[in-house]
Amino acid sequence: MWQDLKSEYTRVRDRPILDLFQKDGRAQDFSVTAGDMLFDYSKTNIDENTRAALIDLAVTARVAEKRGAMFAGAPINDTEARAVLHTALRNLDGGAVLVDGQDVMPEVRDTLARMAEYSDQVRSGPVTDVVNIGIGGSDLGPSMAVQALSPYHDGPRCHFVSNVDGAHIADTLRGLDAKTTLIIVASKTFGTIETMTNARTARAWMQDHGGDPKAQFVALSSNLDKTGAFGIPRERVFGFQDWVGGRYSLWGPIGLSLMIAIGKDAFGAFLRGAQAMDIHFQAADWHENMPVLLALVGLWHNQVCGYATRAVLPYDQRLGQLPAYLQQLEMESNGKRVAMDGSDLTVPSGPVVWGAPGTNGQHAFYQLIHQGTRVIPCEFMIAAEGHEPELRHHHDLLVANCLAQSEALMQGRSLQEARALMQAKGYTGAELDRQARHRVFPGNRPSVTLAYPQLTPFVLGQLIALYEHRVFVEGAILDINSFDQWGVELGKELATSLGPIIEGHASAEGKDGSTRALVGFVHRWRD
Repeated sequence: MWQDLKSEYTRVRDRPILDLFQKDGRAQDFSVTAGDMLFDYSKTNIDENTRAALIDLAVTARVAEKRGAMFAGAPINDTEARAVLHTALRNLDGGAVLVDGQDVMPEVRDTLARMAEYSDQVRSGPVTDVVNIGIGGSDLGPSMAVQALSPYHDGPRCHFVSNVDGAHIADTLRGLDAKTTLIIVASKTFGTIETMTNARTARAWMQDHGGDPKAQFVALSSNLDKTGAFGIPRERVFGFQDWVGGRYSLWGPIGLSLMIAIGKDAFGAFLRGAQAMDIHFQAADWHENMPVLLALVGLWHNQVCGYATRAVLPYDQRLGQLPAYLQQLEMESNGKRVAMDGSDLTVPSGPVVWGAPGTNGQHAFYQLIHQGTRVIPCEFMIAAEGHEPELRHHHDLLVANCLAQSEALMQGRSLQEARALMQAKGYTGAELDRQARHRVFPGNRPSVTLAYPQLTPFVLGQLIALYEHRVFVEGAILDINSFDQWGVELGKELATSLGPIIEGHASAEGKDGSTRALVGFVHRWRD
């Protein structure tokens, strides 16, 4: 199947994308909707034949069967023998979900009810600030969502600490009142070294500044022994099962800071948006299935066309942290080198995912996207309306910039057009040619656009679930496990062994020459 797609690429690679619009209805035929969200992939070189070949790829890879297994609670994370059921956390209207023959939904609903009750308590009390201490999915998800939904933020101020660099916790706590600050420690095992180091520092700060850690600490963890030993009573511990991966955990207890910020009703709308995308993903035909088509476009660009990176470009300031969130979601999930059976992959795995909000990026890295030597597929995001009606002219300009960038990437500017521009400015001869060449845009650079009415809790839920399912489909087609992350482990192990060496309690003997030299540099400057 991959060879068939390579042949498709050979057929279309030199064809201008703009030529595809000579046929009426291109934009409608190559876009789909899920609720009020629109996904437009017409500005790619995918035509009917290419799309059919990509859908055949999904069918051959048994994506539908694998999707059913995930939603049914089968242990599809087979290197850890775990189900993958973050979807159960937003299964508000669905039936039973079985894991090892037991329905997990009563526990899910009970935890959500406890979160709602505690959230109401915090929002109505003396708490002015909430500090969420976590790392990875325990930080990127809630931090991104709290910023994204700031128009709905009517609870205490929320802060997030993730880096073990002491500057992060010091700068965050500086200026807060220890007597009115709530600390949320988010770690499933309650053993993550960065999180627990920051948690102990926060506890000491609170004790030294008149707060009460016994009453002002909450744990998002499944390890009751460790949370109890830390001094957090059981009623302020919100746990989740091992079938919820860290980067997929925002929908449950890891989202407590978001619920405190926006309230239980808005948080419920957030869950319902994700649930709506779950239903669409399971029910829509392949030609109309937004997560499937988003995944197929990604596979076409990365594995077939050989474009190694993907730029995520939200034209929404409040989605400023979304590229980093999706970076973890996609690169930790699909950054693998072996298939499910342990054999080496025969095609590249996931792309490098990066990006920043427009229009800032236009004045930073868009130069490379437009005129660089490598093709970088772009994923634009735009809301029809902002949250500031009094600043409608700002949003009009934002939308215009978003649409202009995707048009410019596709259309480009020919040497002939550039020569005409420079000739009009009075250039002649060799200098005319030289100046014109600097103003040529190759064009024919692909992009997709996600458009939605407004960034609401429901829409954010849709958006995140869309990308979760995109990751699943890409992983299913590549035949990799998108739900483990063994690549994270080796660095952790080595950091543990290096700790005593850095502290001066152990010798660096046995380490490589570079590591010994760097340890020596640190010790010399400390001495």
